[in-house]
Amino acid sequence: MEHIPRHLAIIMDGNGRWAQQRHLPRLVGHQKGVEAVRQVVEECCSLGICHLTLYAFSSENWGRPADEVAALMGLLATYLKSELKTLLSNKVRLRVIGESEKLPKNIRKTLDEAVERTSQNDSMTLTLALSYGSRAELLNVCKSLAARVGCGELRSEEIDEELFSAALDTGGVPDPDFLIRTSGEMRISNFLLWQLAYTELYFTDVFWPDFSREELHKALLEFGRRQRRFGLTAEQLLKQDRSGDGGNH
Repeated sequence: MEHIPRHLAIIMDGNGRWAQQRHLPRLVGHQKGVEAVRQVVEECCSLGICHLTLYAFSSENWGRPADEVAALMGLLATYLKSELKTLLSNKVRLRVIGESEKLPKNIRKTLDEAVERTSQNDSMTLTLALSYGSRAELLNVCKSLAARVGCGELRSEEIDEELFSAALDTGGVPDPDFLIRTSGEMRISNFLLWQLAYTELYFTDVFWPDFSREELHKALLEFGRRQRRFGLTAEQLLKQDRSGDGGNH
């Protein structure tokens, strides 16, 4: 584990199929998924990962059956209340990205309280993507920058990648180094489209409820074997290493 990603992002997929394979209600799969979240968050803390972003509820998930959506919201509230002490003791800072105004009022209140109480923590930042869709995020950034240009606050030629990145929901957080998606699906499902430009991708057939500490270690070992070139050649990276500039792994 010589090379640990500074920022790990995870698409937690497969709760429903995990339950269906066992002839159980989908809610049981989501409950088991919450247990996997607890394990992964604790392990990422102990490994020294600075940023962990979890795709918890997409903007498209609102289209699921109403009873399942309600159950998911209930599980979210339960997780936040039960894990707050753990987040505080491990000095984990909680952040939320997405259209949180669409969440039920009681969920928003619980989220706001957890975000506020953990705001001074500095060990790891845990970001929950809730009611999140990357296309909507990008459109919102374009609209906000266009409005600034329209009122004369900003000139169009001043808009660059750095300014655009800062205006995203993830502004101030480094782009993910590594993305894990569980359940065997090989797509990014409208998640962090801008931020994943040079992220290493890892897909596993393991359903999220079965994604254990051992599975996390397996994924991170694979990350450590990869060479991140950012458009450069392997020879150029080798020269950087020799000159003392450091390579990207």
